[in-house]
Amino acid sequence: MADTKVVILAAGKGTRMKAELPKPLVKIAGKSMVEHLLDRVEQAGIDSRPIIVVAADTIELFKQTLGDRAEFVLQTEILGTGHAVKVTKEACGEAKNILVLYGDHPFIPASVMHRLVQLGKRHPQALVMLTAKVPNFEGEYDGFKAWGRVLRDHDGRVTALREVKDATEAERSIQELNPAIYVFPAPWVWENLEQITNKNASGEYYLTDLVERARTTKCEIVTETVDALQVIGINTPDELKRAEHAYIKSV
Repeated sequence: MADTKVVILAAGKGTRMKAELPKPLVKIAGKSMVEHLLDRVEQAGIDSRPIIVVAADTIELFKQTLGDRAEFVLQTEILGTGHAVKVTKEACGEAKNILVLYGDHPFIPASVMHRLVQLGKRHPQALVMLTAKVPNFEGEYDGFKAWGRVLRDHDGRVTALREVKDATEAERSIQELNPAIYVFPAPWVWENLEQITNKNASGEYYLTDLVERARTTKCEIVTETVDALQVIGINTPDELKRAEHAYIKSV
């Protein structure tokens, strides 16, 4: 059993993509998004068989594409990202840390994953979170306007995550964003996933609520920051085109 288990969330419907396939199985340069992501997990040497959380009506499609490269866990009801991680508890076994990734964020560099995992090992009681910086919200960074902002106090400590719809004008100008990629200490995350609620407009359990739990339980929050283009998510046909263009330019 790996010290760190990788959990990839891939059960969402991805309706904005307007594709027949589940979003993580949509291809970029001849390979599905989730295959690109698995390539990078393997390069990082973190987990030889990551867990992928999928919906019941898509599991066969994932198995046909990925074979034995991953272990599949069903999210029988789509109740949010917090619930999606919660259903992997048994599959994660005795892992000490849980790295959470997303099937529609295919190009996170292996080096970034490796740094996050190393931070988790150096701070075994801490919640490690990735943050993403933008120089502005123009041009290639325009698509990041909708991402949640990371709020910090005068000492640089993370105090809150703010969704754009809830942000003040001043908070919207913050250029540090939340891609919602974390390394959690396993005992802490299993205990605290039981404490978050679905009392919100969507009726879902949000993984981001664990950041607030970390503050209230005095769990240290450690951050690693990268340029936002390294953690780009793909939600629409336009974003898919841009990502494919950027990928082809980079290889």
